[in-house]
Amino acid sequence: MVVFCFGPLPGERAAVRVTACKPSYAIAELERLLEVSPARAQPFCPVFGTCGGCQVQHLAYGAQLTWKRELVSSALLRIGGIQSPDVRETVPAPAIRNYRNKMALVVERRDGKNAVGFYRARSHEIVPIDACPAVDPLLSEYVGRFAHATSQEPLGIALAEATHVVARQSRRGEAIISITTPARSQKLEHAAHEALAALPGAAGIANSYEPRSANAVAGRRSRQLAGRGDVEETIGNIVYRVSPASFFQINVAVVERIFAAVEPEISGTVNAVDLYCGMGTFSLLFAQHGGRTIGVEENRHAIDEARANAARNGLDRRVEFFAARVEDWTQTAQGRAALARADTVFLDPPRKGSDAATLRALCEARVARVLYLSCDPATLARDLRVLVANGYALRNVQPFDMFPQTGHVESLAVLSYVRED
Repeated sequence: MVVFCFGPLPGERAAVRVTACKPSYAIAELERLLEVSPARAQPFCPVFGTCGGCQVQHLAYGAQLTWKRELVSSALLRIGGIQSPDVRETVPAPAIRNYRNKMALVVERRDGKNAVGFYRARSHEIVPIDACPAVDPLLSEYVGRFAHATSQEPLGIALAEATHVVARQSRRGEAIISITTPARSQKLEHAAHEALAALPGAAGIANSYEPRSANAVAGRRSRQLAGRGDVEETIGNIVYRVSPASFFQINVAVVERIFAAVEPEISGTVNAVDLYCGMGTFSLLFAQHGGRTIGVEENRHAIDEARANAARNGLDRRVEFFAARVEDWTQTAQGRAALARADTVFLDPPRKGSDAATLRALCEARVARVLYLSCDPATLARDLRVLVANGYALRNVQPFDMFPQTGHVESLAVLSYVRED
């Protein structure tokens, strides 16, 4: 029986106490280590093991990279049934601390004060913090300012009705903040300009409200209260305007490395299709390299941003965006025709992976080249199994450490269609 326990590292032996038994697995807590791995490191965050954010700070960084490559290789073999896949060494992150350009803080009232932090692992209980070594130093400073703001100060008033705070920073040193409240907040509206002035580098504050659930990070509606609603980010020579709600990667330095890996693969592309395109991050890369590109994404706000960014970069005549569910669009006459014309299809689905209808459409179209960017080795392996069984050859998989100190790994799989009936 598999036993899940936080704390022990690969190669270590530990005494654990079982706390729950399920039909096929058990959950346990660490009692003591019996054999310690030489790769064990000293965690640098005071709430490590309590906060649910970073899971492997106690593993030396070089060992993290090796472990993540093994996660991908193991999933491809066990779940994908792919023998001896070419999984390359994990590309490291340029920075292993202070790398996240976005944070979503939980806000809770305690004894008349605002506590801010992240959720405890596997719960909705808040872990109060006053700094975070995973986010950019400016965002970490904001955490402290939020945590220590009194109810008489502009920041304290701004947070009086808040449930979450989302902040995003660009590499130019500008940040934007969105404060989520259950309903439209008059207190936040009145305090917004003074609160903005109290945050160094802040370019704008918005009120996000009417969330779909009590634990939802963002609301269904939003109002810009002070300053701007977005910041500028550049990858390569493509300029993006990014809002707090944007579908944009949290580690831009690693995205640059993914761009560098993608560019040789799309050389000569004439027609590209970008499925789950978000705000067009990769669609614009394909268009810039000369390919006529179609991007598909179900989130209409993301599509609006994608169109605006295409126009901003002078690429709007080379790229066309559709707001639609990918699995529905690929079944339309328009979708089938676009896939039939495409020589390159790029997929960047959510953690749950792609779906049977989309994979079937790719197999029927026999697209010459498929690039699949995944944030979950298990769903990647599941989907690659379908593609490989239907005529595609997996050329290689390149892991990237998009999220240092965590158990997450980003992987770029490159496939070519080889079967001819």
